[in-house]
Amino acid sequence: MAQIRGTAGYNLGSQNRFGGTGRDDATNDPSPLDAIREQTSKIEDWLDTMADPVKPYLPAIGRFLIVVTFLEDALRILTQWNDQLTYLHDYQKIPWGLTHLFLLVNVIAMTISSILVIARKYSEYAVGGLIGVVITQALGYGLIFDLNFFLRNLSVMGGLLMVLSDSWVRKRFAPAGLPQIDEKDRKMYFQLAGRVLLIFLFIGFVFAGKWNIGRVLVSCIGLVACVMVVVGFKAKWSAVMLVVILSVFNLIVNNFWTLHPHHPQKDFAKYDFFQILSIVGGLLLLVNMGPGQFSVDEKKKVY
Repeated sequence: MAQIRGTAGYNLGSQNRFGGTGRDDATNDPSPLDAIREQTSKIEDWLDTMADPVKPYLPAIGRFLIVVTFLEDALRILTQWNDQLTYLHDYQKIPWGLTHLFLLVNVIAMTISSILVIARKYSEYAVGGLIGVVITQALGYGLIFDLNFFLRNLSVMGGLLMVLSDSWVRKRFAPAGLPQIDEKDRKMYFQLAGRVLLIFLFIGFVFAGKWNIGRVLVSCIGLVACVMVVVGFKAKWSAVMLVVILSVFNLIVNNFWTLHPHHPQKDFAKYDFFQILSIVGGLLLLVNMGPGQFSVDEKKKVY
C-alpha cells in the first residue's frame, strides 16, 4: 500500500526510466543568489575573525564616537561664547538673556547626557536629552529647513536609537493599563528605526557636491550597502563597508586640521568631521548587535 501511494511504481523519483537526472538533481544547482550568499558569508566569517581582538571594546567605542560630536559642540560653544551670543541675537533675533540660557542649557545637556551614554547609565534620559538638543539647535540656529543638516541629524538620531537598543537587557516593561511589552520587543523596533535613520547621511552625501567617476562608483556601492542595512540582509558586512567608505571620505574631505585657523571653512569641516564620526559609531553598534529581529538575516535563521 505504501508503494502504491509513493512513487516507486510510477518512476517519479530522482531516477527516471530514460537514465536522466530527475527534478531533485536539477534543483540542487546553486542559484546566483545562493552563490552571492555563500561568498558574503565567507567574507563575514573573515571579518569576524579579524575583529575578534576588538569585539569586546566595540560597544564602548561605538557609544563614544556617537556622542563625540556633542562633546565637540559643547566645547565649541564655550570657546566661542561671544560669537555664539552675537549670532543668536543679531541673526536669529533671540533676546539677550534667552541667548545665554539657550547656550548654557545646551552645554549642560550635551555634556551630562554624553557622559551618561559613555558610562551606559540612564540611557533613556541621556538619549532623550541629546535628541532634544538636536531639535532645539535646529530651531535656535534656524537650520530646520537645511536639507543637509536635516539628513545628517536624522543619522545622528539613528545612532542614538542604536545606543538605546544596546543599553536594554531582557526584562519586562509594563506601563500602567497597557499589555506587557518584552524589553526584547522594544529593542527590535528601535534597532529597525536606528538602521533606517543611519543611512540618511549617505543619502545627503550622494546628492551633495560635484559628480565624477569616483563619486558615482562610491555612491553606487554605498547605496547598495545602505539598502542591505535597511532590509537587514548581510547587515554586519554592509555596515562595515559603510564604516570604511565614510571613514575614508571623512579623512579626505573633512580634514579640518590642514586648514588655517582663520579659514572660513574650518569650523564647518570640523563639525562635519565629528558628525560623521557619530554615525560611524552607530554603524559599529550595528556591527556589534546585528540587525535585530526585523531583518532578512534573522528570518533566514527561522526558515
